[in-house]
Amino acid sequence: MQKLNIIIKMKKIILSLVVVVALVSCQEQQKIAFIDNGKVINDYQMKIDIEDQFKIKDEAFKKRMDSIGKAFQAEAQAFQANAQKLSQAKQQEQYQVLGQKQQGLQQQFQYEQQQMQQMFSVEMDSVISKVNTFVSDYGKKNGYTYILGKNEAGSVMYGTEANDISEAVTKALNDAFSGTDSKEETAKPAEATEGK
Repeated sequence: MQKLNIIIKMKKIILSLVVVVALVSCQEQQKIAFIDNGKVINDYQMKIDIEDQFKIKDEAFKKRMDSIGKAFQAEAQAFQANAQKLSQAKQQEQYQVLGQKQQGLQQQFQYEQQQMQQMFSVEMDSVISKVNTFVSDYGKKNGYTYILGKNEAGSVMYGTEANDISEAVTKALNDAFSGTDSKEETAKPAEATEGK
């Protein structure tokens, strides 16, 4: 009887071990990778195109600002050349008019520059949002449990090269951009992508 109890206990232990091993082996293997956030965003063709567009706008703004500034300087020099012919009261009045005009121009330039910076920030926020959505979809499509982001803040302190999918994500992201968004946003991103 005692041998029978020992055999039953042994069978229960073996059965328990088999169940534990089966449960552990049945658990889904987690697929984890990381991307270098800065590299993916900086190599994203949409971001490159937006930066190029804003460089062109900024250069045009600077040229216009220089042109208006030179015209104002010419006006101020003309006034100084003729100031001796005017009465003291007229000179004072002209100085005030020129001062107000200069202040108005400076305020206008500052306002326009702030507007451009705000538009650029909105565009960059859109880029980051699209990258985040894309990475999430990419992870789902490719069976990843987690895709971590490597950045200066240190969310990934180390990762093997085999787990770095930055280039694969960047390529897929640029392919998606070239296929759809690029036709709406700009006419030449396919050329820029091919040149990489």
